[in-house]
This record gives sequence, C-alpha cells and structure tokens, in this order.
Amino acid sequence: MKSLEKKLKIKMNDISLLKNSLIHKSADQKNNNEKLEFLGDRVLGLVIAKKLVDLYPKKTECDLDKRFAKLVNKETCSKVGWSIGLGEHIIKSDLKKKITSSDKKFLSDACEAIIGAVYTDKGFNYTKDFILRLWKNEIDKSHVTILDPKTQLQEYSLKKFKRLPVYTLVNAKGPKHNPTFKISVSLYKSKKFIGTGNSKKNAQQSAALTLLKEEKIT
Repeated sequence: MKSLEKKLKIKMNDISLLKNSLIHKSADQKNNNEKLEFLGDRVLGLVIAKKLVDLYPKKTECDLDKRFAKLVNKETCSKVGWSIGLGEHIIKSDLKKKITSSDKKFLSDACEAIIGAVYTDKGFNYTKDFILRLWKNEIDKSHVTILDPKTQLQEYSLKKFKRLPVYTLVNAKGPKHNPTFKISVSLYKSKKFIGTGNSKKNAQQSAALTLLKEEKIT
C-alpha cells in the first residue's frame, strides 16, 4: 500500500480504505470494493461534469454530455487505472493470472473504488484535485470531439431551424440477409439528399454526410 500511495502521490489517514478499494468481489464476497466503487463513480461524475461546464461555457448540454460520457466510461477509467499501476495491486481470486491492460472491468472498478476511498478519507476538495490530476490528459483531449454525421446534422438543424432533420425511406432492395436501403434527408425548406447503406441507420448516416458535404456545413 505504501508503494501505491507513492504512485498516487497521496497520503491516506486510513490505509485500510486504500486496501479495501483493491479487493475484487471474486476474492471476498463480503469485504470488497463494490461500495467504494459505487461512491467513486458518483464523485468522479460530479467532478468531471463541473470541469466540463467550466471549460466549455458556450457548449450545449448535448455536446457536454458526449464529452462527459467519454471521460467517465469504462474505457477511460481502465486506461487511467492502468497508467497508475493498479494492475499490480488488485486482489482477485485467481492470483496466478496477472492483470493486463485488457482487463478493463477490473481496472475500471478499482480506479473508481480508489476515488471512493480517497473521498471517504480526505473529503471532496482533496478528491477533486486528485481526479483532475489523474484525468488531466483525458480532459485536455476532450476539446476534440468527432461527431457522427447524423448527430452533427441534428445539432445544426436544431440550432438553426429549431427542427429536426427529416429522414424518409426511399426504397429497400436485395435479399433479407444483404439488403440495401436508400434514404433521403432534408432540412427545413431544403432539397432532399440521398444516402444508401446495408441498414437504415447506415443509410441515414450516409444521407446526413452527403447533405453536410453538399451544403458545406462544418
């Protein structure tokens, strides 16, 4: 635990909280990190949400939600957990098998549990600084958000016309196992743009992309 404290650059008052945050339920059904994980998940969400509101005051709720989801999902939590060396410290039932970077659930759960432990031990302000330090690289990258064409078109249409784009199925051809859908999309008082795909969803994305390109919407 002392070596982990050093890695995390923290000094716990109650070291047992840190140890408990690393116990997976497969190792101990009663005394494990599930409650700390539950708590840590909520604290992480609050800290990241507030940081995004401060960073992007002019962005819409929809845009903030997308950035938020990427920052607090299992993928990012496991990446942060791996970067601070949690793989060496997680306690699980199969002690012979080492944790690797692909064990995302173990790493993500332990990472959130550590946040819960630090919050319990140190309070909110200390934990906020702790989270923002660990998540700095991910937060710095949050300004780059690649939206899919359909979402991008929807946000543009709502902002400019206060209406959603209109998608219409033109036709569907081919066998059931390999169909081709043709779908049109239009904005308020615009002409229709056509897209095709092997599913309605893909055809809608194709149509949205065509409209964005033709109308030079960025």
